[in-house]
Amino acid sequence: MAPSLPKAPPSAHDGLRTALLAADWPLLARLCRQALRKNGRDLGAHRLLGFALHRQRRFGAARQAYQRASVLWPDDAELLVNHANVLIEQARNNAALPLLERLCGLRPEQAIVWIKLAECCYLPGLHDRGFAASQNAAARARTLHERAAALMQSAIHRRELGQIREAIEDSERAIALFPGEPGNHTNRLLFMLSAPQVDAAQLSAAAREYGAIFESPLRQAWPRFEQHRGAPWRRLRVGFLSPDFRMHSVMYFAEGLLARLDRRQFEVFAFHLFPDEDSVSARVQRHADHFVRLAGLDARQQAEAIRAQGIDILVDLAGHTGHNGLLALAHKAAPVQVSWLGFPATTGLQAVDYRFTDEITDPPDAQAQYTERLYRLPTPFACYRPMSRNPLWRYQPRYQVHPAPAGERGCVTFGSCNNLGKLSDEVLALWGRVLAATPGSRLLIEGKNLDRPDFADAYRQRCQGLGLEPQRLDLVALRNANQYLTYHRIDIALDPFPLSGGTTTFDALWMGLPVVSMVGESFKGRMGVSLLTHLGRSEWLAETPQDYVRIAQRLAADVPALNTLRLGLRDEMERSALMREDLFGQHFGQGLRAMWLHWLARAEHPHSAQAQEQALRDWLPRLPEEWTCAPQPEVGIAPGQRISLVHAHARLQELVKKARADAPLAATPAAQITSRSWSAVAQLAETVLDAVAHDPVALSCLAEVENAHGHTGCAVNYLQHAARAMGTGLPGT
Repeated sequence: MAPSLPKAPPSAHDGLRTALLAADWPLLARLCRQALRKNGRDLGAHRLLGFALHRQRRFGAARQAYQRASVLWPDDAELLVNHANVLIEQARNNAALPLLERLCGLRPEQAIVWIKLAECCYLPGLHDRGFAASQNAAARARTLHERAAALMQSAIHRRELGQIREAIEDSERAIALFPGEPGNHTNRLLFMLSAPQVDAAQLSAAAREYGAIFESPLRQAWPRFEQHRGAPWRRLRVGFLSPDFRMHSVMYFAEGLLARLDRRQFEVFAFHLFPDEDSVSARVQRHADHFVRLAGLDARQQAEAIRAQGIDILVDLAGHTGHNGLLALAHKAAPVQVSWLGFPATTGLQAVDYRFTDEITDPPDAQAQYTERLYRLPTPFACYRPMSRNPLWRYQPRYQVHPAPAGERGCVTFGSCNNLGKLSDEVLALWGRVLAATPGSRLLIEGKNLDRPDFADAYRQRCQGLGLEPQRLDLVALRNANQYLTYHRIDIALDPFPLSGGTTTFDALWMGLPVVSMVGESFKGRMGVSLLTHLGRSEWLAETPQDYVRIAQRLAADVPALNTLRLGLRDEMERSALMREDLFGQHFGQGLRAMWLHWLARAEHPHSAQAQEQALRDWLPRLPEEWTCAPQPEVGIAPGQRISLVHAHARLQELVKKARADAPLAATPAAQITSRSWSAVAQLAETVLDAVAHDPVALSCLAEVENAHGHTGCAVNYLQHAARAMGTGLPGT
């Protein structure tokens, strides 16, 4: 919020006030510093200095200014709220939380302070506290905007607490009060995915309503992009737009594509919408040819920044999810705009031309559900790469497939690691029927807040009311450190509906678990259908609740067969199209080129479908012959710097030779890599594996590193994976 100036003699703050009204942020910051040199306790100058620096996007300087001011004015409400705003914008919610809690104590009568506290609670997963803050805000709201904002915060926390219907109702009430807030529409769409009473037509209608409100006023100003017309086979600039180039489920599918997309045809830009970055972001910066930060810009500025890079095709990876760039797409940031990943339904925007999908998740009659034209890949709609948080962990023994736990436990454990928001009453009731049909079996549910006794007790009571015996439930708190490890405790995974698992289903299959999945009517309920069909395991697909129970019961009836299946399922996964990054990248690139050719034909012959078809026929024979061969893998070794895999192998061999000479074998195991030479080998080998999974040369070099430090067991483990990659021809090698 814009700071106010304390009462002072008329001339004392005139210059500050004038600069503030003119939005001249550099001038305002300079004047504030001048005022503080004269009077270090000038409250107005302290308030405005942090604000001016924030508006210049000088986030570090703004935080420092507010921290200095807080020493002198620890209880000034305006300093507190604007300091918290800077922190939240930079995804530093944990640091903002105590400031907002103090603010609520100082100004408990003001709805806005409770709204900000509720907003702050979301990223840290403090959903009970966030929901309580939203209710405090609702009780104190005086304006339409405050009431709508309180409802928005109530909705997002209710969804995480499993209150799907109530979350949708809150979103709809917020839209009725304040239809011009896009976040309320996005929330409603996101929450509608999990609601059993919502069908594909209703979801599509809500998305089209979003488009009618936010896109329609912009259409007349869309550029014509004449400068992009030209040679049909030129190298295209392809942008990927996402808030999730970080530790996020999207990266289990996007990273492999960014690394493997054919650079002979495409120059790759990653446009990041989230304010924070991490180790995954650093890898994306190596995979992409250009990494562009858009956080903090409004939608028009984002669109202008994308156009300034000359992007031909813009691929959105978020849809109606948090921090999305849909409003930038609504400004028509690129000639061809495409939806993929993130949100399993239509964006509702006419500005988005295509959607990548496949013929199973979106069967022939699905086009009516979308504003985008469907481009159906011959592969699954996405290609999975596990262990996004820590790529090398996929080779560690504790993440290898373990025997079915039923063999040791003496009973079969069904399980789900999906978001609790997907587990509706209908889902839990059917899972109760599965347990009833399988005597002695148990159900493990992993989710947020299940380590809190009050939350877990309430969840058990809910399950009991739906026919699940509480004593047969194992409730496990969600912990990032336990990702994949919880599957060691589960024999058979149960897929929710109508919103089926996505990343979670890939995870479960890769860890050796059969997945029982219900066949849905639209993409959101057919992700499991696509995965299991492409895996050749359509026998795990249920058309009816009775089928679901029968399939689960049959799998549980033969534990030895279940164990054999489990121990072989990872190999099935890695050989299938579900994990063939080379194959997926090839087909994705073909799709991008086809979309471009059609746009170019329409741009050159806007009034004649016949002329467009003739242009396509004329262009197709001119496809460069070298593009008919698969591209050679490349490795991004630094932002904007790529080398061939062959060159990377040569560098690795040179580094290993140098390290052997510089640092002989350790007499006793060393806890850490201390030699710079061996560290260079490890770093490059890991970089190669980030680009080309299962590369045997990189794995062998990691074995050399471990052996040099006395870690014989680790060295043997890497060599076994290298031999397996060479002997079985795993994709990516």
